[in-house]
Amino acid sequence: MTQSYVVTGGGRGIGRAIVERLLTHRHAVVVVERDVGALAWAAGRITAVVGDAASEPTTEQAADRAQEAGTFAGWVNNAAVFRDAALDSDGADEVLDLITAHLRPAVVGCGTAVRRFLAAGTGGSIVNISSHQARRAVPGALPYSTAKAAIEGLTRALAVEYGRNGIRVNAVAPGSVATERYEEYLSGLSKDAAAAVERDMATLHPLGRVATGDEIAAAVEFLLSADGGFVNGATLPVDGGRSVLALDPEAR
Repeated sequence: MTQSYVVTGGGRGIGRAIVERLLTHRHAVVVVERDVGALAWAAGRITAVVGDAASEPTTEQAADRAQEAGTFAGWVNNAAVFRDAALDSDGADEVLDLITAHLRPAVVGCGTAVRRFLAAGTGGSIVNISSHQARRAVPGALPYSTAKAAIEGLTRALAVEYGRNGIRVNAVAPGSVATERYEEYLSGLSKDAAAAVERDMATLHPLGRVATGDEIAAAVEFLLSADGGFVNGATLPVDGGRSVLALDPEAR
């Protein structure tokens, strides 16, 4: 029987790359996306649930569609919020609200997936999309870094809590990725400024470049699959070595 998967935020960027990779292997894919226009490229190939991945009615609907489409095997929490705030200027309430906005979709998605896997008695796999910023914070991104660190903690806790039920929970932590958002950022800069950013990215990643979306998707697919069947509670860095690089001003 066909295996089915749910991917949140699957219309663009890393989410789209994950969806495309799963479709290549003829899996049924349900995509949760707030912007229906972002799914035009996948018309007729996926089941779309238009709504907020932080809303339980939306995630429950997505799980219903996945179970109708095949054997519900996996859930990917990719939906993200790209807004930040600072404690000194915005205050604790604003920062905490943004941490919640970043974190809630992963908690809600995990909760829906776990309940469905337990009810079916079949087990399943959850993959949370984290970031290199969970362990090496970037200035100006306090809520995002904090929430991603929490997502990695959530990943470990769920792996321990539900592993005996055959439910595996892992995370993938990308570095910088050549998504549409990244390309749009570069296109908004002057030629010289864009070249400077790309030089900086090459320096930050020991492989000398940013990732492609498909390279992140390949790691997610592995963790979802039987090939990753004994991987549980892990966060896999897919960052070209960015998270282990210690830039040394004395290095030559």
